[in-house]
Amino acid sequence: MDKKLFVFLGFLGTSIGIVLIDISVPGVIIGPTIKIILLILALVFDGLAYSSRYYSYLLVPIFKQRKRSIVLSSEDPYWLSPTGDAIVHKEGETFISTVYVKIPLYRSATEMSNDEKLEFTKQISRLVSLSRDPIRFTTQVHMMNKDDYIRKLRDTLSEVENEEASLLARNAKQNEIDRVRGKASMWRHMLDSVSKGISLEMVLYASVSALGGQEFEAISGAQQRARELISGIAAVFGVTPSILTGDAVQRAVEPEFLIPYSTVSEQLSKTLQEQVT
Repeated sequence: MDKKLFVFLGFLGTSIGIVLIDISVPGVIIGPTIKIILLILALVFDGLAYSSRYYSYLLVPIFKQRKRSIVLSSEDPYWLSPTGDAIVHKEGETFISTVYVKIPLYRSATEMSNDEKLEFTKQISRLVSLSRDPIRFTTQVHMMNKDDYIRKLRDTLSEVENEEASLLARNAKQNEIDRVRGKASMWRHMLDSVSKGISLEMVLYASVSALGGQEFEAISGAQQRARELISGIAAVFGVTPSILTGDAVQRAVEPEFLIPYSTVSEQLSKTLQEQVT
């Protein structure tokens, strides 16, 4: 039975049951006040039954919550392998391990001639047919985390400004002061240009998976397939692919990890200031 219909019939059945109790029990036993309360409860369940037709996705979690915490699943959807280079998931008694391979490509179609584009297309065809096992190719465009780089620029600019202040304090030669001021101007210009726009990065991934009755079997199988894939990619494109490890794996499985929080907050603040001014 559809969950939406089940919730609707449950509320409606409860309302009908309350009405039947209210009618069948004499008022002498429960009193007129209780009968009125039962009728009000029946109306409340009627309202819930009507609302469930449109808001069942909200009502069901509310009635299933435990101590104000909604439990969606008692099992982890996935976890990082002990080796740090694979994502593991369990379905029933079977472990599924996935390894992500980063493919560095340094060529752009806008810079290729027609013959080079044809050759590149042939390389892609060879890439797709590298293995009989399923391979998933994914291209992601995400915001680069420039926070650390901007912080280094600010620290460098601060050091240069302190150097300028020190030269002014001890009446240094004008050419030395001009040199430091030139450095400060360069770093300010660089900081402004980096902070203004959003920098995007495009990354190509290939992922391979393997099954196993034990976790280590699935991980070992996925790692072996990844090594075979790396050898094939290196032969086709002449590049050196690498297996993603640690936090880098999250970029392939968690969209939220692609957008640095501080970068987003700075962009939102900047947009808000532009709207106000």
